[in-house]
Amino acid sequence: MPKQVVVIGAGFSGLSAATFLADAGFDVKVLEKHDIPGGRARTFQEQGFTFDMGPSWYWMPDVFDRYFASFGKKTSDYYNLIRLDPSYSVIFGEDQFVDLPASLGQLKQLFEGLETGSSQMLDRFLEQAAYKYEVGMNQLVYKPSRSLTEFVSVRLLYDILRMDVFKSFHKHIRSFFTNDQIIRIMEFPILLLGALPQNTPALYSLMNYADIQLGTWYPMGGMHKIVEGMYQLAQEKGVKFEFGHNVNSFGFASNQIKEVITDQSEYAADVVVGSADYHHVETQLLPPSFRNYSDTYWDRRAMAPSSLLFYLGVNKRLDNLNHHNLFFDEDFTPHAEAIYENPQWPGNPLFYVSVTSKTDPSVAPEGYENVFILVPVAPDLEDTEDIREHYYELIMNRLESLTGQTIRDSVVYKRSYAHRDFIQDYNAFKGNAYGLANTLMQTAILKPSLKNSKVKNLYYTGQLTVPGPGVPPSLISGKVVAAEIEKEYS
Repeated sequence: MPKQVVVIGAGFSGLSAATFLADAGFDVKVLEKHDIPGGRARTFQEQGFTFDMGPSWYWMPDVFDRYFASFGKKTSDYYNLIRLDPSYSVIFGEDQFVDLPASLGQLKQLFEGLETGSSQMLDRFLEQAAYKYEVGMNQLVYKPSRSLTEFVSVRLLYDILRMDVFKSFHKHIRSFFTNDQIIRIMEFPILLLGALPQNTPALYSLMNYADIQLGTWYPMGGMHKIVEGMYQLAQEKGVKFEFGHNVNSFGFASNQIKEVITDQSEYAADVVVGSADYHHVETQLLPPSFRNYSDTYWDRRAMAPSSLLFYLGVNKRLDNLNHHNLFFDEDFTPHAEAIYENPQWPGNPLFYVSVTSKTDPSVAPEGYENVFILVPVAPDLEDTEDIREHYYELIMNRLESLTGQTIRDSVVYKRSYAHRDFIQDYNAFKGNAYGLANTLMQTAILKPSLKNSKVKNLYYTGQLTVPGPGVPPSLISGKVVAAEIEKEYS
């Protein structure tokens, strides 16, 4: 009789783990507290608008291709993917708009116009970044990081030393470029990892390779189309889903979970995979004696930022905005300090605006725009309606001024989302949006372990364990934990 696996949570990592386990012959059931799959990548519709609630960047298309190919499928079997050109726009100030072209040749011309000789330096930088991507994304991220012995091979140690693990990205990028705008453009992908460039290993220049060489893509219909494809594939493999089932406790026999208990029912389990927030599973579902880590351990973790989000429906077409827009018109240093050094609401934050209706007419009524605004902020802050409204006005003042148009008087739908929503919807530790920061001391075996050391059959997957935050790493995390379970239980 197949072993029964219960997966808690139907986000990217949960869907991935469930599908790999079902494909390996396990009897898999996914318990999800919401009424649809996706976790942070859920979607909602209002007044003819379709909003992606969380992830909005489709990078590393090879990871998605590899995921579906694992089951004899292609991404095109489930959604229509297009490459964006320009990849995104960076706004450095009034009349300082830089569109990043998809073409490497055109990007080199752009860089050369900003700094003489930078096109050749970009070639050198990308040559190194390509090597890091090959080793990092095809070898290191697929390791479960349960033991140092996984990394003990002459070849791998040589690769790791070549990948600038002990050098900061901040120093690395400045060894190639001096122009401030180029540096800020090149540091942008690192900000997605949830740490300052000064604290992020130069290994992560692999993100620039993903950005520049592999491109920025968009699944027509929205990012949730990826979730719909993964959900369909999971069902094709026999995974069963229970939606609206919030897990609130476990039933134990000695040091093993025997039952997963929700508000509605109890489910027998030979193996449990926690794709819900790791900290929540540890501190709310397990007795203290069965936890991997103490409260002190968690409080000392360097967390990636939370986010203040606004979902806006606008009843006119907007000028001077592309699909992805980064507003770098203010100095990032005070904003960074407010996130990482002295956590508080920032004064004049940088922000990001996505207008998916520029690419996809299905996400807004004809002649309207679908606007998503994200402000990175520190986790664990006071979150009130007054604070949200203050930042809405602040951001809209700058957005309208920089793009030369009125927007607020055309907003026909508005919704905000921040810390307390992340906690309520996802049990997110300190209301974080992205998980752990990818610092050197939180890399590989230094991340929270994917296996509980005290509960024999409890595993973890997702953004608080290996390999880390982001959609592609979450797909990989599910595969990695499934492989560990298969080794131990098949």
